[in-house]
Amino acid sequence: MSFRLVVTEWRKGDKAMEHYSSSPTGGCLSGRISGVCISMAQLLEGARKLGWVLLNAFLRFIFVFINNCVAIPSYCLYCILLQPLRIMDSRYFWLIEGIMFKWMLAMVSLWGWVAGYTVMEWGDDVRPLSEEEAMVIVNHQATGDVCTLMMCLQDKGTVVRKMMWLMDHVFKYTNFGLVSLIHGDFFIRQGKAYRDKQLIYLKDHLDRYYRSRDRKWIVLFPEGGFLRKRRETSQAFAKKNSLPPLTHVTLPRLGATQVILKTLGPQQENGSLGKEASTVHPSQSGSKPKGLQWVVDVTIAYPKARPMDIQTWIFGYRPPTVTHVHYRVYPIKEVPVETKPLTDWLYQRFVEKEDLLAHFYETGAFPPPKGQKEAVSRAMTLDPVRLCVIQSLAFASGYLWYSVLQYFYCCLF
Repeated sequence: MSFRLVVTEWRKGDKAMEHYSSSPTGGCLSGRISGVCISMAQLLEGARKLGWVLLNAFLRFIFVFINNCVAIPSYCLYCILLQPLRIMDSRYFWLIEGIMFKWMLAMVSLWGWVAGYTVMEWGDDVRPLSEEEAMVIVNHQATGDVCTLMMCLQDKGTVVRKMMWLMDHVFKYTNFGLVSLIHGDFFIRQGKAYRDKQLIYLKDHLDRYYRSRDRKWIVLFPEGGFLRKRRETSQAFAKKNSLPPLTHVTLPRLGATQVILKTLGPQQENGSLGKEASTVHPSQSGSKPKGLQWVVDVTIAYPKARPMDIQTWIFGYRPPTVTHVHYRVYPIKEVPVETKPLTDWLYQRFVEKEDLLAHFYETGAFPPPKGQKEAVSRAMTLDPVRLCVIQSLAFASGYLWYSVLQYFYCCLF
């Protein structure tokens, strides 16, 4: 009897709940409860993703910090240890230093590669130019541009270890500044007050270090600053001087480019660089005339025009991203050196960059070269085994030098 009573009461309660849920008040409350549950689930999912991003960023920061603590001092100590070799035969010293420098840049490439940051290349193939002298001009959007170049030039033969960088003097005071200082890169100070003196210092630097250290490529950012900082000033200057208004790049500055061409280029003829410069691609000629032979015009494009900075490479908080790099090669013979013609030539290159980037942001691809119907891209690949070996050598070197220094410290004190 009691069992029937329980079943009967349960059925009554169930029907009552059904009636309550079907009523306007009950349905509204049920919907609210469901909405709250969904919101809570979304909040928890968002918190979980945020927690993972923060944890990943923290672990990456620790790895990069330790990496710098072992790799940079090891590089400097090896260079000190090899000073006798530099005195006896500087060629072998700079050969070894260049290999270590390339490894240092490979470790920076590893930071991005692990986070899923890769490079897709377009335009001319610059690998056959690796043993020729070239000036590389690049558009500048953020600090990540340097990291992108460090990555995409890793598979270009000896380019990285025989390359000289021109960068803002602020980089001298970063963790990588000491490495660049030893390698012989040039730190340029921006501003009208310093411009003339800096160009004199640049010429002196090139005369002293470029040839003596067997440099082949020299990389500079002619815009003289980041896009977001210079765009407004550049557009105002363009409007005042009836020049094309640029949105994705800024008008380049002439000074450093002209000094490099005049200092490193072949003999000049009638305002242009001499005929010693070959118009034959290196893959078709075994000759290696002295002086700059090529200008490599590099255009970097980021998906949705969102540039990556060095913090992104370190912390890895952005989803995997493909950065697109376009190359166009000019024989040095086509490049003037006198002020007015060179200014026009350089402006034209950045107008072309503007068109390339506008097309890329609209279609997701660079336009095909003239005379071709379709643009061909190629994925830049890194050897993971090589990267792991280099990273392992860095940690092993750090431990080795720590043990050596600790031994001498114990002996002395």
